[in-house]
Amino acid sequence: MGAEDERRYSRSRELLARASQWLPQGVSSPFRARAPVPLYIAEAAGCRITDVDGNEYLDYGLAWGPLILGHRHPRLVEAVRAQADRPHTLGAQHELEPLVAEQICRIVPCAERVCFTSSGTEAVQLALRLARAHTRRRLVLKFEGHYHGWVDTILLSHHPSVDAVGDPDDPAVVPESAGQVPNAAENVVVRRWNDVDTLEAAFRKHPGEIAAVVMEAVLCNSGCLLPREGYLGAVRDLCDTHGALLIFDEIITGFRVALPGAQGRYGVTPDLATFGKAIGGGLPLSVVTGRAEVMELVGRGVSFGGTFNGNPLSLAGAHATLTELEREGGAPLFEANRLGERLREGIQQRADARGIALRVTGFGAAFALHFTPRRELTHYRDTLDDDEAQLQRFMRLALSEGVSMVADGRFYMSVVHGKDDVRETLERVDSVLDQMGGESGR
Repeated sequence: MGAEDERRYSRSRELLARASQWLPQGVSSPFRARAPVPLYIAEAAGCRITDVDGNEYLDYGLAWGPLILGHRHPRLVEAVRAQADRPHTLGAQHELEPLVAEQICRIVPCAERVCFTSSGTEAVQLALRLARAHTRRRLVLKFEGHYHGWVDTILLSHHPSVDAVGDPDDPAVVPESAGQVPNAAENVVVRRWNDVDTLEAAFRKHPGEIAAVVMEAVLCNSGCLLPREGYLGAVRDLCDTHGALLIFDEIITGFRVALPGAQGRYGVTPDLATFGKAIGGGLPLSVVTGRAEVMELVGRGVSFGGTFNGNPLSLAGAHATLTELEREGGAPLFEANRLGERLREGIQQRADARGIALRVTGFGAAFALHFTPRRELTHYRDTLDDDEAQLQRFMRLALSEGVSMVADGRFYMSVVHGKDDVRETLERVDSVLDQMGGESGR
């Protein structure tokens, strides 16, 4: 950290030193341990945050995605404030449960029943358990680069290294964490995403054994890569042919890429889907939803529970968030994606004009930066060529220019980002790219 950064983030550094006495790496989630220092935030409103040193930022991290309405949206604040004067959690039923469940079933194509839980990791675990119970099969097929939570049973081949990935047609199943039980890999098959042939070969190799294919319908956790035209439909057909369930992990794409999620945008309906992040507008909430005949196994042989499942505070936030997103036929989210696309294209154009090898991939409300000579990124393995040092340089300079994003170079757009915010951001990106050009020339 240079002298300028020392001064700019001095109070955050002091608080990090204090926190490091009590928290591993001084943070509540290791993903937040970012350079030049994990920021301590003092205030936030709309699409802007201010750290404890008084630095203000245009916020494109949005708490790693949940804040689809931005910070402290008036309708969300009103709903949570009203619920705060009522019971916070009950361990029993309340009227918000059927209200929010009905909203979800009205909006989401695959939704016939709903289960509420608190985190995306939990939601995926329930979906996988349901799929295995319904099909009476053991194996789950996942894809390289896709993230479905941090537990042993599925934290496999999320970000495998170049040396670990193995054969592109039959990839290695790579554990991600120290302490992870090795036999978790015995129940998972890994394949390369966006490749129909390798998926079909996997079904042939494991006939009648694959319970489900689980995927991010847009690969947001490894660089916001889009599915090839017709790919999702082909996966749907293969699952039907071989008797496997299709699970869309829409923790990120849900209520972001479109009001009905990626399944609505691409016109492919999975058997089960998981939702999180945006659905609660910032309150801790995740959802499993899908076909009634599968979902009704919950409590009828399939074990599932949770003290905070469907708690009133989270569901009050979800009801307010979904109601706002549904306004005027989904106009707020449509506009967020339109403006986000303008920002995505603007960054790409500015890099191209300077001859900087940058690809900006994804969709309006979620996109990512790749410093790479590749013109197209289709598979996770394509991202292994990314220049991580260049990305870190961009993010450090962007932060000093007052633009904050997710620590892996991802931008999230909220419904409260406006055209003036996009214009201001692009002006700051101009400055960042100019500085990068200067640095690379030294």
